[in-house]
Amino acid sequence: MSNFEEVKLVLCEMLEELDDRLAKITDDVRHTDEPAEKDFSEQATQNENNEVQDFLGNSARTEIDMIKQALSRIESGEYGVCQVCGEPINIERLKVIPYSNMCVKCASVASH
Repeated sequence: MSNFEEVKLVLCEMLEELDDRLAKITDDVRHTDEPAEKDFSEQATQNENNEVQDFLGNSARTEIDMIKQALSRIESGEYGVCQVCGEPINIERLKVIPYSNMCVKCASVASH
């Protein structure tokens, strides 16, 4: 996997999809399609929905940042190398999580 052009295309597609999703989430939270509810119970429900949308938006932003970092690593020649231990990241891991910056071993240690 010395040529990462295919990975780069996948990452760019993921980035585009996430950008679209984030724009929709932002529109939903801002209620661009509908006015805010006037009824108190409806406002409470709407606020809960906004919290979920905000969480989803933050998750999308995090994933977007990770994808941009992976694209940067491709450009700098550091893609596919664990940023913790410096060992190569397993190709199967990169196929599943193309923006991964850690090998399985380091990622499992980091999550504990």
